[in-house]
Amino acid sequence: MASQNIYILGIESSCDDTAASVMLNGKILSNVVAGQNIHAEYGGVVPELASRAHQQNIVPVVHQALKKANVDKKQLNAIAFTRGPGLMGSLLVGTSFAKSLAYGLNIPLIDVNHMQAHILAHFIDETGFEKPPFPFLAMTISGGHTQIVKVNNYFDMEVIGETIDDAVGEAYDKSGKVLGLGYPAGPEIDKRAQLGNPKVFKFTKPKVDGLNFSFSGLKTAILYFIQNEVKSNSNFIEEHINDICASIQYTIIGILIDKLKKASKETGIKHIAIGGGVSANSGIRKTLKDGESKFGWTTYIPKFEYTTDNAAMIAIVGYLKYLEGNYADQSISASARLKL
Repeated sequence: MASQNIYILGIESSCDDTAASVMLNGKILSNVVAGQNIHAEYGGVVPELASRAHQQNIVPVVHQALKKANVDKKQLNAIAFTRGPGLMGSLLVGTSFAKSLAYGLNIPLIDVNHMQAHILAHFIDETGFEKPPFPFLAMTISGGHTQIVKVNNYFDMEVIGETIDDAVGEAYDKSGKVLGLGYPAGPEIDKRAQLGNPKVFKFTKPKVDGLNFSFSGLKTAILYFIQNEVKSNSNFIEEHINDICASIQYTIIGILIDKLKKASKETGIKHIAIGGGVSANSGIRKTLKDGESKFGWTTYIPKFEYTTDNAAMIAIVGYLKYLEGNYADQSISASARLKL
């Protein structure tokens, strides 16, 4: 590896978290995230409010990341930032800031694909965490994405399955809304699921060809089921909340694991990695671990703080691209629908 010290500043602003991270030769020195509580009132991210909050947060967050890492901005070798996919207004804040800072410091600017970063978060040097060998399968699950990716090397990735409608995180949030839970509902459903019986209520898994996913039918089925039950018993949700959550979670995990099993069988790859916000879910982590004895998999689960949107994952991609001399120029612009 490079003998000189390479300091990378990573900046992430694809949705509602403003994040900055400083990395030295693949190791994280700081990883700062400023969330935005305002969206909870609306039950979802409001793009206009998100971009305004990013404008307020970005300078203090970057300042704090440098301070925590004990690094002066003049020591930085490059600035890496999320180019997309994400909310356009949010991406613009991070992109403009990164471009200006790189220009002012006269150092390379490196654009990062957010989805690629979720996968490459596995390559951050972190004690006690193994890095997956190539090729491996990565399942990226979050509020906006559900994908199975065949990863041949750092920059050769092929999406072999993805959602044809809603992302898995959306299925959690919409179900949570019907149940009167707060936003985001994923962690709350996960917590309650551990107290309930997953076999009490049965939801049909959608039939989708190949390795693709669909969650919109499941969302509708859950909605109608709750509406019908509440008609005959107005206390139905309160009386059965844990079992309902357990049954919803069981169904969602079943859908994800079925496709992963199929992908592993078709590709012959038994190294399985997960990433994205929903991979913080305890049920998914446990089921994936069980896959080691059941299907002979070797599974890779990143450190908790690298699963949700964060800048450490942006910094690692920046570092790997820096080593290859793969820079962006000042004419680069944010791309809300950037493909992997």
